[in-house]
Amino acid sequence: MPRYVVERVFKDGLLIPMTVEGQRVCLGVVDNNSEDNVTWVHSYVSEDKIKSFCIYDAPSPEALRKAAGRNNLPIEKITEVSVLDPYFYL
Repeated sequence: MPRYVVERVFKDGLLIPMTVEGQRVCLGVVDNNSEDNVTWVHSYVSEDKIKSFCIYDAPSPEALRKAAGRNNLPIEKITEVSVLDPYFYL
């Protein structure tokens, strides 16, 4: 399955509370993604909470767009990526 980085911009900031409500929101995203065979691996969020860089496994960019629409999440850019780490050549 291809891996992607999805860049998002939240003009008012990404505000997910560290509460049961925040947990519910995140698990809802996971459930909605599964309808398109999309797996949210993890995300990086900028210090100001305006930008996020989300790692996904998905069959296609179109599947990512459908899942994002269902979750009411913006997409600035989708980039297909591969893994390169310090141990790649060992």
